[in-house]
Amino acid sequence: MTITIPMRRSYGRATDGLRPLSIAPNALPHAEGSAYIKIGDTHVLCAATVEDNVPRWMKGTGKGWVTAEYALLPRATQERTQREAVKGKQGGRTVEIQRLIGRSLRAVTDMEALGERQIILDCDVIRADGGTRCAAITGGYVALALACRRLMDEKRLRRYPLKSAVGAISVGVVKGVPLLDLDYNEDSRADVDANIVMTDENAFVELQGTAEKNPFSPAILQVMLDLASSGLEEIFVAQKKAIEG
Repeated sequence: MTITIPMRRSYGRATDGLRPLSIAPNALPHAEGSAYIKIGDTHVLCAATVEDNVPRWMKGTGKGWVTAEYALLPRATQERTQREAVKGKQGGRTVEIQRLIGRSLRAVTDMEALGERQIILDCDVIRADGGTRCAAITGGYVALALACRRLMDEKRLRRYPLKSAVGAISVGVVKGVPLLDLDYNEDSRADVDANIVMTDENAFVELQGTAEKNPFSPAILQVMLDLASSGLEEIFVAQKKAIEG
């Protein structure tokens, strides 16, 4: 449902509009799979690396593993963010986001079909303007799918291990109005902020929602879920186009 609002949104969008979205496949020639996703002024480079081993606790199980690492480049934001390598440890936000990315991608992966190998997704934020974790999940899936297709082409897998596509989008409420795909300006002043991770079979993987000010009602939650579902339909089309060429 599109609502006319007095506030101006980036790119002249309606309340249910995505920022301009593009996903460039095979952006890194040395990676088994990669994608450069741009959604508005949020740009994330995703690369998949295949390793013929698994974490020690998985050895002998016959199953594979998918994990992720996430990083924000120092000048991806308006002010320089210190590299976490200089600090000697990852921040809580980084750990939380990369765990979310890993969970989201594992949710659509058949680990038995993958065999005893690990796929690592590196998601590096080049430019940040809100929704970086959602962009990383969306682009990370494309990189993962391309890596799995390569394994199939090389006859290293007997069957394709991805059960469905997965993508993510942010939704929220700003000045009482539900909005799809918040940029930083909207996210920083949102009454409600949420990230929705879903498959292309219309099943939820994860819901992250917070009332930044006043608690929100089930009715508002349903409006946000409907917005997310409509936005993700566009995202799944873009993912498929990037993967299939």
